[in-house]
Amino acid sequence: MFSNRTVIEQLSEGFFEFFQDGSFKKMDPSRLDNAAEDPSLGKYSSALGIDPLLIQMNGKIVVVDPGLGWGLDSRSSYKDTSSVVTNLDIFEIAPEDVDFVILTHLHYDHIAGCTYVNDQFETTATFPNATYLFHKDEWDYALTQLNNRQPQRGAAYNLDEFFKLVAEKRVDIFDADTYSVLPGITAIKTGGHTPGHTIVKIQQKEIVSYFMGDLIPTEHHLNHYAMKLIDSDSVQAKKAKKSILNKASDEKATIFFYHSLFHKSGVIAQDKMKKFILLERKNR
Repeated sequence: MFSNRTVIEQLSEGFFEFFQDGSFKKMDPSRLDNAAEDPSLGKYSSALGIDPLLIQMNGKIVVVDPGLGWGLDSRSSYKDTSSVVTNLDIFEIAPEDVDFVILTHLHYDHIAGCTYVNDQFETTATFPNATYLFHKDEWDYALTQLNNRQPQRGAAYNLDEFFKLVAEKRVDIFDADTYSVLPGITAIKTGGHTPGHTIVKIQQKEIVSYFMGDLIPTEHHLNHYAMKLIDSDSVQAKKAKKSILNKASDEKATIFFYHSLFHKSGVIAQDKMKKFILLERKNR
């Protein structure tokens, strides 16, 4: 199917409108052409991308944050839309081929694609042979939020279908601050956005990449902190963000964003004013 060389590909479910109540709606990207005149965007909702990551490394296939799973349910009205499964099909990868699914955190917009409802109305693992990995602190915190009448702003926890994966023992809940998923793929706990939020570091020799999850959701968050009302611990989020960006800059690493609309990845660097910038990502 593929060689043993490392391949990292950004997938995409497309463009979404994200509302203040935490709900999502697929949107026509042409609305962004005149966003300032849009009566909704920026006032009652935001536009964002949903972009999982595919890693092929050492003969294994890894998916990070499989997204909303738009259209996966057997009787979904969104059959002609992009999803993690249709994206993988482009690379001739079937859901059964995936070995690991890493979850940076358990917010709905990052995990809904882990499962789907089949023709018998049964919740089914999207990747039936995969192990689903996430941090224990994230699991513990998510459970406390299920009956919270005043949840944190932003995407919420909805674990109704995800519980099926736990019951079927498909998950690996780790509690270390750094966890080696495979040689060269490490989950690093950052906290901040949520107590158990992690990012993913991919390294092959001197080539380093990071998937930032919601610690740095878009390129617009590199030098601007706009997550105070969304992050569970803003102090920790800013501390972790600065530390990771400084390290990634020293490593000349490529970083991947989950929620960007257009500029979804790039090599991190600093300009003369010590501001973080993105350079064009090259096939190295």
